[in-house]
Amino acid sequence: MNQNNNIYQSILNNSQNGKKLFGVLIDPDKQNNFDLLKTIEVCNNSEVDYFFVGGSIITKGDLKKTVKFIKENSSKPVILFPGSPDQISKEADAILFLSLISGRNPEYLIGSQVIATPLIKKTNLEVIPTGYLLVDCGTTTTAIYVSDTNPIPYEKSEIAATTALAGEYLGLKLTYIDGGSGAKKCISSAMISTTKNNITGPLIIGGGIRTSQAAKEIYKAGADVIIVGNGAEQNRNLIQEIAEMKASLNFLKQKKALSS
Repeated sequence: MNQNNNIYQSILNNSQNGKKLFGVLIDPDKQNNFDLLKTIEVCNNSEVDYFFVGGSIITKGDLKKTVKFIKENSSKPVILFPGSPDQISKEADAILFLSLISGRNPEYLIGSQVIATPLIKKTNLEVIPTGYLLVDCGTTTTAIYVSDTNPIPYEKSEIAATTALAGEYLGLKLTYIDGGSGAKKCISSAMISTTKNNITGPLIIGGGIRTSQAAKEIYKAGADVIIVGNGAEQNRNLIQEIAEMKASLNFLKQKKALSS
């Protein structure tokens, strides 16, 4: 098992320095190699920091082949975002070891993790313990349905914040708040800022992000990492737009730091 923690340490260092990060989520079910190569090329030519790979259900795609294809065509790190214990590839760089702490289904709190552990141990993946929170963003997403859990109500920022803090107290290193694939709206700025003010570790936000302006508001509310999946599948230009906006925010942050 990888003990260097290079990816986690990078995320943590950037978070502590106020530098924003951007990841593109690839669902093996939703892109063939022709379309995936186009997405990879856009990411390679943009300030995208990571590829995330995974899906709530993979029926016709192949996660291992998808990871291998990305690694053959890009030098950017690949992080697994698994929806089930079998979504593991030794060719990836890291895996989010997710615990669905917003729900009360033991299978997604600890059960699937027990099944996945022997498989992960045989790889050199960097394992990043991550508290995963699902939020009701206007529709019953696949993640909500498959996990058989109640999402956090959209307006209940305090529940998200205290749940995330409980995850940190349990030793989880990252917090990932997600509306899920096909979310009708983004996680609210109020929930993001309330949660960020209650935790000390990096905060990842995903779900429902379809414009660079929405992404900008999420960054400004306190997100350290933004993940875009559906939005990028429907509009690859969104990748470049968010990457440019992120670079601008980071430049302004650096300029302010140098002048102070």
